Amino acid sequence: MKKIKLAAATALLFSGLATAPAMAADEKAQDFTTRTYSAIEINSEVLSSSQLFKYNSGLTFEYPDAVRGIFVTGHSAGGARFDSLIDLVGSTDLNAMVIDVKEDFGYLTYVPEEGSQIAEYEIGQPYIKDPRAMLERLEQEEIYPIARVVVFKDSALAENKPEWSFQEGGQVWKNRRGEAFVNPYMKEVWDYNVDIAIEAAKLGFKEIQFDYVRFPEGFENRADTLQYSKGEYGGDEYDGVQSRVAAVTDFVAYAHEQLKPYDVEVSVDIFGYSATLPEAPGIGQNFSKISENVDVISSMIYPSHWTSYFGIAKPDLEPYKLVAEYAKVENAKLGELENPPVSRPWLQDFTASYLGAGNYLNYGKAEVEAQIKALNDNGIEEFLLWNAGNTYSPGVDYTPNN
Repeated sequence: MKKIKLAAATALLFSGLATAPAMAADEKAQDFTTRTYSAIEINSEVLSSSQLFKYNSGLTFEYPDAVRGIFVTGHSAGGARFDSLIDLVGSTDLNAMVIDVKEDFGYLTYVPEEGSQIAEYEIGQPYIKDPRAMLERLEQEEIYPIARVVVFKDSALAENKPEWSFQEGGQVWKNRRGEAFVNPYMKEVWDYNVDIAIEAAKLGFKEIQFDYVRFPEGFENRADTLQYSKGEYGGDEYDGVQSRVAAVTDFVAYAHEQLKPYDVEVSVDIFGYSATLPEAPGIGQNFSKISENVDVISSMIYPSHWTSYFGIAKPDLEPYKLVAEYAKVENAKLGELENPPVSRPWLQDFTASYLGAGNYLNYGKAEVEAQIKALNDNGIEEFLLWNAGNTYSPGVDYTPNN
């Protein structure tokens, strides 16, 4: 590819075309010629290296005063429930939706148009019939759209590309829930997910939220028995823990860089306990290193997911205290960074009855409000609510400092 030097202060991308003047080979030359470059010629490497390019999706979304959002599955976004979720956001102080674009098994929640860079992956499912129309409606309703992209938990890709996964006895390895992961050491896996994120940005999403940015849970117990490539992370300078941390951190930094031309925020979901440790050694998550490479960090701090932490014997019974204690730790950790990201934790709006009698509460209005208040009392204004079925508690006051 011919390398170009841009003499213009701006270069616009519209309808897949980019127009920019090209400088002659002589750096001092004053003669300029103008040429039109196709989107195919200007690849992500060229785009990423120049801040002169900013992709314009044609949709306009303003970043809210503070993001207060809900999780929305592809089924909900493309079905009858979407109207009620729109109404919920419109009638409260909620203002954002995290919408599945690439879901937990690795499938897209829509079918890409023919000719799209990701159409060849053949992972599209027709849950959202017209994603552009959906985003246009969100623009009309002034709801901030976040695309959730599940990264390394990916059964579909593992089955299609076993060599990009972890194998055991010649078969793709799966965890106890029957889920397969792909290999975070492999650049091919990085690019696959970045391509999907770029397409989401082109559709009009204003933020890309990467989830499952990690190795499988308990990987440290399988690292020496599973078959997989370590790529450039197999050298003597890495031990097992540091190779995993480096791979996960490097992916986040790479994705953030590749997405810069598309004018989107980049966020990452991370286990809450990662903020309480130097790093989570098995899964490769280092809270501080990931935070240094994103615009937003979203710790999953559901009270039900902790066991006897912060001196709380049964965390699910004490949502305010659990969230408040976590917030103190996170604030201290982010305070050590030169340019900390926005903190936007995931909160619990579901009942964890699987914990057994006496260990859980029925979560509703009071419990959700307690978590929000705990964040607000510790200076954290943004949050997301998780309910896998998208059935959110009625009557909640989402107002800051309620």
